[in-house]
This record gives sequence, C-alpha cells and structure tokens, in this order.
Amino acid sequence: MSSHNDHQKGLLITAIGGLTLTIDIPLIRLADGGVWTILLLRTGTTLVAALIIWAVWRSLSRNAPQLIPGWSGLVVAICYGLTSVTFITSIYYTTTANLVFILAFNTVFAALLSWLFLKERPRLVTVVAMLAMIVGVAIIVGDSIGTGHLFGDLMALCSAFFIALAITISRASGKDMGFTSLIGVILPLAVAVFMVSGEGLQVNAPWWIIFNGAVIMPISFFCLANGPKYISGPEVAMFYLLETVLAPVWMWMIFAEMPSRNSLVGGAILIVTLVVHSLWQLHEGRKRRATLAVSHPA
Repeated sequence: MSSHNDHQKGLLITAIGGLTLTIDIPLIRLADGGVWTILLLRTGTTLVAALIIWAVWRSLSRNAPQLIPGWSGLVVAICYGLTSVTFITSIYYTTTANLVFILAFNTVFAALLSWLFLKERPRLVTVVAMLAMIVGVAIIVGDSIGTGHLFGDLMALCSAFFIALAITISRASGKDMGFTSLIGVILPLAVAVFMVSGEGLQVNAPWWIIFNGAVIMPISFFCLANGPKYISGPEVAMFYLLETVLAPVWMWMIFAEMPSRNSLVGGAILIVTLVVHSLWQLHEGRKRRATLAVSHPA
C-alpha cells in the first residue's frame, strides 16, 4: 500500500513539475528583453527563492537536503549553470519548436554517458531509438542551415548534453540533488552580472521574468528533481515530454510562431520514438517486478 501511495505521489509531483515547466519559454519571450538581462533576472530571482525555501525548510526540519552535496554536487551545479546559459541563448537564436524538440535529445546523451561511465550497456531497442532520434535532430538542424537558426540549434544541443551529464552524475552519486539545480544558477548569474554591468538593463516587461524565476523555476525544477525518488526513469521522461509538446502550442497561441515543416517532421520522430521507448521500458520494468514477485514470494 505504501509503495502504491509513493508511486501516486511521484506521478503527481512530476506532473506538476512538467506542466509548470511548459510556460518557461513563453514567459521569457513575454518579458521582451536582452539575453543577458533576462538571464540576470531569471537566475537572480531563482537563487533568492531557492535560498528562502531552503532556509525555511531547515528551520522546520533537520532533514533539509544539502544545497550542494559534495564534489559530485558541485559538478552537477556547474552542469545546470551551463545549461542555463546555453538554454537562454538558444531561445534568442532559434525557434521554440526547434529548441524543445532538440532538448528531448538529452535522453540519447544520457544513454551514451551511462554506457561510457556507468557501464550500463543499452539494449538493442534503446540503440534503435537513439538512431531514430539522431535522424530526427538531423532533420531539424539540417533545416536551420542558411536560416540563421543553426547557432541556436547548437546551443540547444549543448543544453541537452549538460542536462544529461547532470542526470548521469546525480544517478551515479545517489545523493539528493533537489536544490543543486537551483543553486547552479550562481554561475550564469555571475556571467550575466558582468555582461549587464557593461550594457545596462534591457527589458520591457520585467514582471514576467521575475515571476518565472521566483515561482515557475523553483516549482518545476524541484518537483522534477524529486520525481525519480518515487517513480521510474521512463515515467519521469514522459513528463519532461510535456514541454516538448506544449511549449510550441503556447508560442503559437501567444505569438503566432509556426514551426517549419521539417521541424515538425523531426519533432514528431523524436516524440513518437520517446513515447514508444518509454512505454517499452515501463512494460519491461513491470515484467521484471512480476518475475521477482513470483520467484521471491512474501
């Protein structure tokens, strides 16, 4: 009964995080500012909110997680910091559809990194899924050559890699990294402060990005970082897909930003591949649990 309740809790927490994250990019666009000003306000408010939440948590309980748990936590924080810089940059240099579709490629990077460093050799089905996703990303990036979006696509690819690296290190360490992704904004915040000190603040609607950093980021990242404590990796991946599917819809509704045909084709390949592969992993996981239950009855 307890494990069933934990699973339901995990699904609810991760769903909240995934849904909240879908409005991140629209809020950044609504703020209408320069890349470094947006990065400064987004990371600054996220850091303040995270420190306040942690301080309150620690005052109420001695079991509050560490902000940065050891050297592995420091490396994970740096990875998330680099993700913030490349993610914000990509928003300004490519379309939202391209960005979120390419970010879904982090699952391929995660599988490769787990193979290299954790010696977790992928199954044949996973290798086929990775090849299909490589084709999908190649279609999207190939469509951007000569359109001025190629740099933004490459930045999105860097974001996907840094997220995968952070997830791999987190899994290898086994430590609670709930606050680490939020504290990781110190690095991009320092870069943004340096850049803004030279060019000045450039933003037309700062309240959107302040709301994003102070409310949306802490909720989404904390929930998504805690989901794996209760549910399986494939289930968490399904909720990350919410941004891939819904962010382009919000951008179309708010800004009438239409993805190109090739972007939609590549994105469809990525989404279908991820859904099918995640469902297969869930099925395999249930079969293994059923086998263990039969071989080791209570």
